Amino acid sequence: MAVLFFVNGGVFANAVPRYPELKAGLALSNAGFGSVVAAFPLGALLVGTIAGVLVGRWGSARTAVAASVVLAANLVFIGVAPSWWALACALFVAGSFDAIADVAANAQGLRVERLYGRSILNSLHGVWSIGAVVGGLTGAAAAGLHVPVSWHLATAAVLFAGLALAASRFLLRGPDTTAVAGVGRVRLRLIASVGLLGVVAAMANVIEDVGATWGAVYLRGDLGAGPAMAGTAFIALQATQTIGRLLGDRAVTRFGDRAVARTGATTAGLAMAVALIFPAPVTTVIAFGIVGLGIATLVPASARAADTAPGLPPGLGLTLIGTVDRLALIAAAPLIGAVGDAYGLRTGLALIPVGAAVVVILAVTLHDGGPARGRAGGHQA
Repeated sequence: MAVLFFVNGGVFANAVPRYPELKAGLALSNAGFGSVVAAFPLGALLVGTIAGVLVGRWGSARTAVAASVVLAANLVFIGVAPSWWALACALFVAGSFDAIADVAANAQGLRVERLYGRSILNSLHGVWSIGAVVGGLTGAAAAGLHVPVSWHLATAAVLFAGLALAASRFLLRGPDTTAVAGVGRVRLRLIASVGLLGVVAAMANVIEDVGATWGAVYLRGDLGAGPAMAGTAFIALQATQTIGRLLGDRAVTRFGDRAVARTGATTAGLAMAVALIFPAPVTTVIAFGIVGLGIATLVPASARAADTAPGLPPGLGLTLIGTVDRLALIAAAPLIGAVGDAYGLRTGLALIPVGAAVVVILAVTLHDGGPARGRAGGHQA
């Protein structure tokens, strides 16, 4: 099970540190690059909505493995894309199958969690972050060693596809549905409440995506960092996010999702604000690291609250927060690119402390207690 999360985190992370070379190779402006990157969440939004249907028809195990293999193979097309349109299509496919693999892996993870009878969601997301760190380190090292992008991504495609196939024999087979008694008509107010949880998750993922998409570009273009160091912003964010997620189960059990989220978001926003006021490569990388730690538990906390919302069928809450999340990601990349062209990326990166402030406000929608208390009102997940 953990291997699927590792693969899902590591596949696309290989491409992120090569973004500056992809951008330069196609002679894209910040706005043009932001627009092409938006194809990833657009694919996730449009195609990701069928993930639940695929899981229901084929099961989470087969769906997760198949989507992971296609996601890995698509790295080849990202590496050889000759134009804006070709790269946009490749990123659209990447976003589509990343969303399917993500939903299927989480569905499989929730099945395993129910068998364990305790929360393991933060830890599984921690393994995802480990995969992202490994992928980011590999991509940064390949950039520093001047390995051609096409060769690097083709090699990564083979390795990660092989891991996904090897993991398939250890997954839980059979149907993924869970019977829930007393589920009636879904009310608009309940959907709106879950939508706010989606905003919390979206802010976490937008902040993470800002680091992934623009961290290397900002360090290299605005702060004059070398190609290897430019990739360390993303690595720092993912590394500390991994630590936060691996320790997150204990923290939220003791202090509650709400308190941990508010503390983390406040710390993340302040750290990035200071780094933007006093710009330098080292302090910026440190700030991205603090940001990663601060947002570590936000997505699992939002997923837990949505999945245990009374009156919602299993999986519907996760689908709703995923939709809000992807809409935000579609808007974020071109917005920062446009602001970056007009006022500089330093101004565009102010979205990070703004997003952190939104989380502090909306953290009231999260469970006040830990996972055990949060489940009291809903089905076990």
